[in-house]
Parts: sequence; C-alpha cells; structure tokens
Amino acid sequence: MAVFTGAGVAIVTPFKENGEVDYEKFAELIEYQIAEGTDAIIVCGTTGESSTLTHEEHIDVIAYCVKQVKGRIPVVAGTGSNCTETAIYLSTEAQKAGADGLLLVSPYYNKATQKGLYLHYKSVADSVKIPCILYNVPSRTGCNILPETAAKLCKEVENIVGVKEASGNISQITKLMALSEGKVELYSGNDDQIVPLLALGGKGVISVLSNVAPKQTHDICAKFFAGDVAGSCAEQLRAIPLCSALFSEVNPIPVKKALTLMGKIGGTLRMPLTEMEEENAQNLEKAMKEYGILS
Repeated sequence: MAVFTGAGVAIVTPFKENGEVDYEKFAELIEYQIAEGTDAIIVCGTTGESSTLTHEEHIDVIAYCVKQVKGRIPVVAGTGSNCTETAIYLSTEAQKAGADGLLLVSPYYNKATQKGLYLHYKSVADSVKIPCILYNVPSRTGCNILPETAAKLCKEVENIVGVKEASGNISQITKLMALSEGKVELYSGNDDQIVPLLALGGKGVISVLSNVAPKQTHDICAKFFAGDVAGSCAEQLRAIPLCSALFSEVNPIPVKKALTLMGKIGGTLRMPLTEMEEENAQNLEKAMKEYGILS
C-alpha cells in the first residue's frame, strides 16, 4: 500500500522577517493545499529549508504540520541527514509526532559507498515502524543511489517502500523499476518528468510546483490514473515553462518568490539562500501569469 498516490507537495517553511518560523502562514499554506486537492504534505524537505532548521525547529514543524492536517491527508516528514545517528533521531521523533511516513535524502557530502548507503538506510528504517521513502537527488548530495541498491533496500527492508527519484536519469529509473519486481513505489522528484515516471509505474510526484499550482499538479496525476493520458500529458507540457522558472535559481528561492507574488507568504529565506535576482524574478512572474495563477 503506497504512502500516498498522486501529488504530494514539498511544502515551504515560511519565516517571519526576524527569521522565526511563521506558524500562522504555515497553517494557511496547509489549508490551501488541502482545499486544492493535494494528496499529501511533505514537510521539512529541501523545499522546506530543513538544512537551516535547528533540530528542535525541525521536530516542531513536523509536529505542527501533523496537528494541522488532522489526518485528512498523509504527512510525510523529511528526516534524512548525512549523519546516520541524526537521521535516526529525527526519524524516531517524527514517528512520535504522528507522521505517516518518512522521506530520507541520501547522505550528502560524505559520498557514501553503495554498501554505506545500504547500511545507513537499513539502520534508519529499522529504528521506526512507519514507511520510508528514499530520496535520490545526486545533483544536491553528490551521491547517487544506484538502482541495484534502491531495489535491494525495498526488497529486503520491510518498511522501505519507495523512492523519490530526482536524478533526472530516465534510463536509471527504468532500470530501477525493472529490478524492483513491483517492490518500489516510485515518485517523481522532478516536476517536468511527472508523466514519464507515471508511465514507468510511478505512484505520483513529490512536487515543488504544487506549492503554487496544487490543483493542476494533482490533475496531472489524476488524469493519468483515470486513463486520460493525453490530458495528463497536455497539463504536464503546459506547466513546463513555469517549472523552468521555478528552478531558474536554486530551490526554494523561486518558489518562495512565487508564493510572495501570490500574497501567501512574506518570502523570507534563511542564509545562505538570498533574494531572487531581479531578471529571474521578472521571468518567473511572467511565467506565472501565462500559466494563469497570477493576474
């Protein structure tokens, strides 16, 4: 049974001007997502600026999200770390807070071997009872979870159930699904590749785009699963210019700017992330207007 099927939003963490977490705005974002049909909330991921949250903030944000959602849709907590003990700590705390599942980014900077990745993920998964989704994003971590390793983990560790694939390497993802024997729940980690990964047997997407276009991102998945592949593909292709604008600078700089333009948050980022360059911001605003989410 998949943790969720469809579009899960990799939700931003809004901050006040003084840098504190803005829980009032966070609650509003969660309610907006649920009202627009988002299928799951993924909290404290890359888009949620987890790397600059203290451990206390990290746990508090997860707990607040679970409390606000009230079981209406699944909450998946990002609890990965390049330190196995830290990942275990965050994961056990997220389980205590009531998270429905975990998203575990591959250890960054350390550049673990495939054996190290296997042992790291097995240790974290063995520390909890809830489902775990591996997160492969080598462009950010410098570490690639090879298909053989991901398939082995999903086959051998009971509560490792899937992979968020953001390598962008379709051939690698195809190999993963070929090796998995139906044991891998695949989620696209790239908004411009949702339909291709659904065609490979994917369960959905963990999406940045969903922050600003939740209904449309949900519909890409829903149409595909309903058999309207042409409609799903058309919606995917229509979103490509906006996806490009949302990644014209490092995530989550553009998506926070987009949410600011929509009047949903103040847009504050934590260093070392900085305000979006003016030219890129103008291009983003143009893409949002052409897509129809900004007047």
